[in-house]
Amino acid sequence: MQHDKVLILDFGSQYTQLIARRVRELNIYSEIHPFNKIPTNLDTYKAVILSGSPNSVRGEDALHPDLSEIRGKKPMLAVCYGAQYLAHFSGGEVAPSNTREYGRANLSFIKTDEPFVKNISKGSQVWMSHSDTIKKLPTNGVLVASTNDVENAAYKIEGETTYAIQFHPEVYHSTDGKQLLENFLVGIAGLKQDWTPDSFVEETVAAIREKVGNDKVVLGLSGGVDSTVAAVLLNKAIGENLYCIFVNNGLLRKNEFTSVLKQYEGMGLNVKGVDASERFLEALKGLEDPEKKRKAIGNSFIEVFDDEAHKLTDVKWLAQGTIYPDVIESVSATGGPSATIKSHHNVGGLPDFMKLKIVEPLRAIFKDEVRRVGATLGIDPELLGRHPFPGPGLGIRILGDITAEKVQMLQEVDAIFINGLKEWGLYDKVWQAGAMLLPVNSVGVMGDERTYEKCVALRAVESTDGMTADWVNLPYEFLQKTSNDIINKVKGVNRVVYDISSKPPATIEWE
Repeated sequence: MQHDKVLILDFGSQYTQLIARRVRELNIYSEIHPFNKIPTNLDTYKAVILSGSPNSVRGEDALHPDLSEIRGKKPMLAVCYGAQYLAHFSGGEVAPSNTREYGRANLSFIKTDEPFVKNISKGSQVWMSHSDTIKKLPTNGVLVASTNDVENAAYKIEGETTYAIQFHPEVYHSTDGKQLLENFLVGIAGLKQDWTPDSFVEETVAAIREKVGNDKVVLGLSGGVDSTVAAVLLNKAIGENLYCIFVNNGLLRKNEFTSVLKQYEGMGLNVKGVDASERFLEALKGLEDPEKKRKAIGNSFIEVFDDEAHKLTDVKWLAQGTIYPDVIESVSATGGPSATIKSHHNVGGLPDFMKLKIVEPLRAIFKDEVRRVGATLGIDPELLGRHPFPGPGLGIRILGDITAEKVQMLQEVDAIFINGLKEWGLYDKVWQAGAMLLPVNSVGVMGDERTYEKCVALRAVESTDGMTADWVNLPYEFLQKTSNDIINKVKGVNRVVYDISSKPPATIEWE
């Protein structure tokens, strides 16, 4: 089935992925491409959205897209930088704003009988984020909406299906943002709303069967949401030709290897559990540098996985749980405008000796969509609701060198914290939580004796995608009980602290 598609041109805004997600929440398929790598065949796209940007249209480094095959030929919505670009280079005027227009604002004027602002009322809250402002509309520009401080908050261009806004409809703070996108995409551009989890499952299963045929596929399971949903999709498509390997790197949560393995077997998956704890701990011996630890864990995993894959005969494909943000960020690294923070373990990076073709059933969808697809496939909600857990596991939550004793200590601390969140009904209000074992000993008193033992830091954040995150204001009573339980029950720990840093500037993990 051919879906109507939206092309989103990325000018480097931190919100670009959010635009794509909001469009998909309307059950419309969207794709992000760098502004300077516009697809050659535009026939498959029924509408185009220009993203915001940290750049200024007035600067020497202004980003210039080639809109010759888009403008006037396809419905186009220009957001923030896009709106200023259209004004600045098409007969309008953009100037520095007297005050940096950032944060909440309210619409003070809305053009009546304008389909673009249908069902949006005066006073509706929008989110501004720019230091320039449009002083004069471009040629044939018609004012559609204003705020008290920004006269040209929204406009359209007469004679074209082109609309522009100086605020961000994709962020949560723009209360009618979704309505505005629906007005443009459905009401004006006429796109069909047929991109659903059900249609994704049906089409992906058919595509896997066509691509893989009767070949055997091997998949490394992690216990996380992405690899689990990928496994169930592949299992639906090819059944017993899927071979799953679940490696215990010795850095998983307490009892996780056996409990997750049992859960997978209950789902009818063909899974082999491999306990390689000692191999990983040996590879990590004496390493303190975080990057060296990551590499040692990554290399050991590839070696173990390769050993196991070689025991299978005639395997032609390697399946991976790559999701769309991994793909976008890897593309950005090669010339797109968005800055890349880290290289992704799922995209590329396979050793030459694993001569397998790759199948990635989730590479077109975001994390929240993966969960929706999982629900459609009937996967246990508890498994789908699991917090993200880093690939290197507790290896990057133990600061400094890693020993079996430290791993066991942190597993106990982590279990008390995570089980406590579940018991208090707080687990689902948190996006990710964990404990860090610090390379710090501090003085304490237990009974009548002085102690000199370890300090652990608890971390709980709320986020939608991990790109930005705020610390969670957990109840004092919960923190007090958790701290008491950890200190009383985990030998070697005498101090507990709670991390109240947001991302940025801090990262979610400590290493």
